[in-house]
Order: sequence, then C-alpha cells, then structure tokens
Amino acid sequence: MYQVNLEGKVALVTGGSRGLGRAMVLGLAKAGADVVIASRKLDTCEAVAAEVRALGRQALPFAAHAGRMESLDALLEATYERFGRLDILINNAGTNPVTAPLSDLTPDLFQKVFEVNTKGPWYLASRAAPRMAKHGGGSIINVISVGGLKPPAYQGFYAATKSALHALTKVMAAEWAAMGVRVNALAPGSFHSDMFDNSAAQLPGFMEGSIATTLQKRIADTDEILGSVMYLASDMSSFTTGSTLVADGGYLVL
Repeated sequence: MYQVNLEGKVALVTGGSRGLGRAMVLGLAKAGADVVIASRKLDTCEAVAAEVRALGRQALPFAAHAGRMESLDALLEATYERFGRLDILINNAGTNPVTAPLSDLTPDLFQKVFEVNTKGPWYLASRAAPRMAKHGGGSIINVISVGGLKPPAYQGFYAATKSALHALTKVMAAEWAAMGVRVNALAPGSFHSDMFDNSAAQLPGFMEGSIATTLQKRIADTDEILGSVMYLASDMSSFTTGSTLVADGGYLVL
C-alpha cells in the first residue's frame, strides 16, 4: 500500500491563501512538502505561510495575479530562487465575479475571466514544465470544476473557461509526457469556499439546488479535497496523466 510522503518536494499552489487552496497548501505541508503560496494579497499568503511553518515545513508567500503573465513569471522565478526546484504545480486560482445570464455579460468580463481561469494556468504550466523536467519531472494539477464538464446556467463564462482548461490539460499531458511531467485535471463539485458562497449569495436557491443535485445531498468541507490532491500530486498516480479526477458527491451522475 502506498503512503503519501512528499518530503523533499516543492509545491506551488495558486489561489493558495483561502478556501480549497488553503486546504491544499496545508495538506501538502502535512505530507512533507515545502510550499509556495500565491494569491493577490500578500498578507493572506503570509498568514497561511505561518501555518505551514508551524507544521515544520518551509513556506514562501508571494503576491501574484493569476491572470497577469509578468506576475506569473516573477512567481516562478521567486520559487526557483528560494528552493531551486518545483515538483508539484497546482493551478487552483479561479474567478467567477458575476453569476448572470449570458445576455447580461460583457466582453471585458469575458477577458477577465479567461485570463485568470485559462490563460494564466496555461502560461504558468508551460513555463514550469521544462524546468520541472530538469529535476526528473513532476505533477501539474489544473483545477477545472465540474462546471467545466457539465456547464450550468448563469455561469457561462466560468464554465467555458474551465472547459478550455480541461482541453488544455489533455494537450499538456500529451506534449510533456516524454519530459516526465504528468498533467491531470481535478474537477471539484460543491465545496464550501468563497466562490461558492458568493454564488449562493447572488442567486436565490443556489445553495438548496447545489445540495439537491448531488447524490450525497450536502456541500463538502474544504479538507475533503485532499484525498484527490494527494493522489494526483504524489507517486500514487505515477501511471496517471491526461485524466480528470472528479470529486463532486455524485453531481455528474444526476
């Protein structure tokens, strides 16, 4: 039986200061990894970094915008300057600022959502993969959401950009397999997070509908994502690439 041991590994998590990202950061640290925590606000990254250090691991908090390429370049350079390597990259940052009908949305909003949810993850992964290969390879996890697989009404831009990242994940896996870099998608369903709670606040009945459309009839706690993350990040998934792991309480079945 495998046991997850990430000692000696360095992980980078975008959107790592809250919600699912924070749970991922702390889970990776508990498994032995040193972690780079990236999000737009440095103070929130520093707060999570303190939690990582309390677990006995090294942490690098870094303020980065997931939709700005120069910011992602700086993030990657800071990672290598501090740790000299990167083994696990989790493109977790995402945005869904407006929950509304397509006819109410604007081109500027589409560009904003696309840059964070699709363009940024492609850019960071494509710059990281060749460098990961120099140290024997690694694992890239693109967080796409079940909304990218079963697009819901009123979340068209979010679903479209996550669907695009799902497609890119498969291309990344095909192109980088020879370098020893595995790339998989993780599709969470309804987890308690800032984004989920924001949608629930904007749409009457969203919470109730989310619960009703899962087999388990509940919203998951953030820590429940860790089994999926540990599998994809570690050697437990050494023969898994180009795949999509769904953690949705049975949403896609209904």
